[in-house]
Amino acid sequence: MSKRYKKREWKKQMALRLDYNNMLYGRVAEGQGYTEAKIGEYKRFAGVAYEKVMAKKGEGWLGWCDLPFNQEEIVQEINEVAKDVRKRAKAFVVLGIGGSALGPIAVFQSLCHLHYNELTQKERKGPKFYVEDNVDPERMNALLDIIDVENTVFNVITKSGATSETMTQYLVIFDLLKKKLGDKAKDNVIATTSSKKGNLIKLAKQEGFKAFYIPDGVGGRFSELCPVGLLPAAVLGIDIAEMLAGAAYMDKVCSEKSLYKNPALISALLSYIAMKDGKNISVMMPYSDGLKYFADWYCQLWAESLGKEADNDGNLVRVGQTPVKSLGVTDQHSQVQLYTEGPFDKVITFLAVDKYRSEVVIPQGCEGIPDVNFLCGHTMNELITAERVATEFALCQKGRINKTIYLPEINAYTVGELIYFFEMETAFTGEMLNINAYDQPGVENGKNATFALLGRKGYEGKKNELDSAPAKDPKFII
Repeated sequence: MSKRYKKREWKKQMALRLDYNNMLYGRVAEGQGYTEAKIGEYKRFAGVAYEKVMAKKGEGWLGWCDLPFNQEEIVQEINEVAKDVRKRAKAFVVLGIGGSALGPIAVFQSLCHLHYNELTQKERKGPKFYVEDNVDPERMNALLDIIDVENTVFNVITKSGATSETMTQYLVIFDLLKKKLGDKAKDNVIATTSSKKGNLIKLAKQEGFKAFYIPDGVGGRFSELCPVGLLPAAVLGIDIAEMLAGAAYMDKVCSEKSLYKNPALISALLSYIAMKDGKNISVMMPYSDGLKYFADWYCQLWAESLGKEADNDGNLVRVGQTPVKSLGVTDQHSQVQLYTEGPFDKVITFLAVDKYRSEVVIPQGCEGIPDVNFLCGHTMNELITAERVATEFALCQKGRINKTIYLPEINAYTVGELIYFFEMETAFTGEMLNINAYDQPGVENGKNATFALLGRKGYEGKKNELDSAPAKDPKFII
């Protein structure tokens, strides 16, 4: 693969840019936006957050900060396994949920052909790709209708090996593989899990599965830059070393102490101020179909990390900002009406692309229809960019704050930058809010209730709670 990411000039050209002009007073109407003086009032929060994150980098649940730097051997091994999978498999299926699924989906959509699975195998140069991130029985059967399990490699991803949804998928799939392949069933399963504990590593050793390991200090929503995301990406032919190089560059940028030189830190501070100002909705709006599922990945990262009932001192705070996914230009015709004229409770983040990977010229036609003919001779590239700029302008006129992240182009390097930028922004924001950005007690409560309902041993107390809940009144079911 190309080593362009080693060239200083190329890396400079590929640097992401954060434009937060439209977060500032004077740029937006209705007296909205924040003055430099206002930002100065909160600057100390940014300073404290910066110091705390820098002090903890690589430790505890900030193990993800080391991923751009400590995986050279793992990358080599992943590429070797991926080469074998690409050679022998007709399909590659990820079995996972949450970060184990959303990250691989986002990277797949951003770096592969937008109709990848419909291409011929010769054109794809690799297996078809599917991510099963739910336990809808119809979905499982639909997958089995279109794949040949004997020629499919399944990547089971769960750190604990106790994730009910993923292990249910595993049980269904491995039972089928054993019926079809007998003792060779193990060759069609790759486990990505903890190296030290949990059910899946035990199964991997017992059954003889190839295994990759999730580092101890890397939680699910921060795991895309470890084997969780790197293996699927490599199977798809993506240059994972370039992706990590992009993340490493962003780590350098986000290590800048100056607030105004650190894009993740200033973005986090502006988000923090916006939350204090009652803007509790964060809209992610990519102007690229390739980046569409980055909004889904971001939604988990932002919501699960920042939505917390109590702060680090035990105070009841109930903080967080609700993430909403949107797609330009599509959602200009569905959601933007609300964004421009609804409540002043949102921050919109645009993802913009300087140079798309293709160009489509709009041909001549409709000469007698001026309100169509004006498009002729332009490109779709010009149109989608004009739509974004126009939406930004319309929001500003109505006093709606927004910011834009520019990708020079979409490639493995800029995708690595983008992933790491959002992770650092989340870490800084969590420290400003004085909450633990790495746990998810609200999620755990729902998991425990599920275990109880299905009769898992040790959850009898939770089952008693469920049984004693007030019965639903049929009067209110119509």
